Order: sequence, then structure tokens, then C-alpha cells
Amino acid sequence: MTGQASFGEVDMIPRIDAALLMAGDPEAVALASEAATGVGFMTVYNTPLSAATVQGVIDAYSAFFHLPAAQKSQFDMARTGSNRGWGAAGAEQVDPDANPDYKQVFDCGFTLADDDPIAAQNLSFYAPNLWPDAPEGFSDNLRAYYGEATDFALDLLCALATAVGEDGQYFRARFDRPMALLRGNFYPERPAWATDKDFGIATHTDYGCLTLLATDGSAGLEVRKRGGGWIPVSAPPGEFVINFGEMLEMWTGGKVKATPHRVVGTQAERISVPLFFNPNHDANVAPVGSDETIAAWVHLKKRYDETYVHLQKD
Repeated sequence: MTGQASFGEVDMIPRIDAALLMAGDPEAVALASEAATGVGFMTVYNTPLSAATVQGVIDAYSAFFHLPAAQKSQFDMARTGSNRGWGAAGAEQVDPDANPDYKQVFDCGFTLADDDPIAAQNLSFYAPNLWPDAPEGFSDNLRAYYGEATDFALDLLCALATAVGEDGQYFRARFDRPMALLRGNFYPERPAWATDKDFGIATHTDYGCLTLLATDGSAGLEVRKRGGGWIPVSAPPGEFVINFGEMLEMWTGGKVKATPHRVVGTQAERISVPLFFNPNHDANVAPVGSDETIAAWVHLKKRYDETYVHLQKD
């Protein structure tokens, strides 16, 4: 296994062989543990998802985002009470002290079986997906990737939980109906009118457990250092940026760190594809073994209502 750093400083972001980590290789496990409990980010390679698979998904999103606005607006999530479909520029505001983010998004999520009793509850976390008929093959491509990416994310999460001293199998049992959200982010060139309150995505922490981020390899993502300042991070298609969310920080009693990050934007377009890997809606994400109860859906609903402009409450 090769890595970018042996953590002399917690602000370094390591590159880890995912296959070795999931196989329990001691060096990979130690490096992942230090990443999860320190800087809160790492990159992984040697994964089950090929570069060609990831590039195909990036290309599919790019083709969609370059469609005319009138065509995309037929699938505008602002018309719904959930977060499925297209989000225009300004659809999200992750930082209340910044302006709404100028990126566009397309979100899809887990589909319940028709006979699943949870379906009758009409929970927004399992809302129907909105699938455009163009570009050709868009929905098939994303559905296939969603299945592969969630399988990998679960194996990776369990390996990471084990690496920080938790019971990986405890986590595995709570992801058979994951509130996992697959997103395409389209960051256009940073607008000429942008101020210091305008971002592709403003400073935030992710809300769930683990984020599996595929990118087109271009610059843009920045991770906040513990002592201040920012670290750029990227990965080519087929490698992934991994970071950890608020639920996993709570679930592990603060051992795993949810680290703030942002995209200011550059003079080039950028596509990224995060899978926000969140547990079943009824999972208790309070520290394992504690007497507390924190329902995953309650935390996620609060954060969605604060973030998506069409869900924000006065």
C-alpha cells in the first residue's frame, strides 16, 4: 500500500488502497483511522468502481446539465416537497451567512419496493425519483451506478468503523433501506459578479455518515485545516475523495470528525458526483451504547429543511 502521508500532521490527506483497507491490512487500517479521527478526509484507490464507470456517470451528468434550462425545469425539485430531480442555481444555501450556492444539482435516491410497508408512510427521504428522458440512457446509467456505489460505500463504512474501534457489523445492519442520496454537482465558471459571499458551495459539513465523492479530477474542493486555512483535494475518475458527516461523528461519540469544506469556484467548469451515504430512516445515530436516541431521519430532515431553499421555513 502507498499513501501520501504518514500522519506527522493531522492536516495531511492520505491516499489509501481501498481493497487493502477492507481486507484489514494493518497499515491501511491505521492510516484510515488517523484520517477519520484527524483531518476527516482521505482519498481511496483500487476500488470496485472502474475509471470508465465513473467517467460514464460524469459524462451523463454533464450532458444533462448542458441541456436548455427550459428542458431541465420540467424536473425541478422546487416543485416538490423533497429533493429529487434538478436543482437550479440558487437551489441550496448550505451556509446562512453566505448567498445561495451558484451550482446546479441533480439528486436521486433509494427506491423502496412496492410492497415495502415503509412506502405507505410517504417519507420524503424515499420520495419517487424524477427521471428525464434525455440524455439517452441517463436514468439507466445512474441507477446502475447507485447500486454499485452504495454496495462499495457500505463495505467501506464498515471497514472504517472497525478501524476506529467500533463494530462494523453493527453499522452494516442499519443500511438495508439507506437514505443514500446520489448527486451530480455542476459548478460553472465562477461568475464575474461573485462576491466573497458567493460560492459553488459554501463552507459546510456533510449531514450523514460517509460521502463517496467522484470527481472529474479538476481543482475546486477545499478542506478546512484544524488550525485554519484550506487544503485542496481532488481525485481522478476511479479514485474517490472520502469524508465523514455529522451522523457518523455523533454515532461514534465524536471519534470520527465531520470536517468543513467548500468550493469557491475557478475559471473552469467542474462536475462532481457525491454519494451521501446515510442510514435507514429509523436508525438511532446516538453514540453506540449510550441511552440517547437520535433518529437519523430527524437529523436529516432538519438539515435538509435548512439547506434546500424550497424547503426552508420562515
